[in-house]
Amino acid sequence: MHEGRLSLLLGLKGMPALAEDIDVVRDIILAKETGAHIHIAHVSTKGAIEAVRRAKNEGISVTCEVTPHHFTLTDKAVEGYDTNTKMSPPLRSEEHLEAILDGLKDGTIDAIATDHAPHHRDEKGVQFDEAAKGIVGLETTLPLALALVRQGSVTIERMLEALTAAPARNLGLDRGTLAAGKPADVVIFDAQRPWKLDAQQLASKSKNTPFDGWEMQGRVVRTIVGGRSVWQEERQ
Repeated sequence: MHEGRLSLLLGLKGMPALAEDIDVVRDIILAKETGAHIHIAHVSTKGAIEAVRRAKNEGISVTCEVTPHHFTLTDKAVEGYDTNTKMSPPLRSEEHLEAILDGLKDGTIDAIATDHAPHHRDEKGVQFDEAAKGIVGLETTLPLALALVRQGSVTIERMLEALTAAPARNLGLDRGTLAAGKPADVVIFDAQRPWKLDAQQLASKSKNTPFDGWEMQGRVVRTIVGGRSVWQEERQ
């Protein structure tokens, strides 16, 4: 739980944004002193994003990524004590979500990562403080990212880069493009397809998602890896 007004009202121990800010600043300083590259996973706070932005402007080798749940949900989602809203780092307040959107738009945040963290229902079916952290994210990443495009937060080109070319660059992989001669890793999707998420119908064996029952738009219809079709939607 993010430390703030809601954590106080809900009686949950909060994790302050300052803790993430301090860790990110410290690691950026170490990267600068050693000349190493640093990647910040699951950035979630305004302060951390500002630190990354400053570091990039100073020429320090730093990249970072964000998860779909952190640019979609705020700590208000925890009000019902749904353990599917418990993740690490925690869902932050509105000001941090706005900073995430700004960071995605201007490229401070390089990539979008699913943070796919499946858990058995027994690990989530306990009191909030005792529940495991994390949610499944593979099947919700695309529609949640497309929602940013529809609301004007990012362009579709920026969204696609954040999901493909940027993570490949961050990992030093010669992938993530449609250039001739490159590995044919392709996802074909229908950006306009409406559908309602039913957690029990997810392909993942785990069903721990806070988006159960959400009306989504945008769905993958075929996945190609190395030029070989590995999955295709079966339409009824």
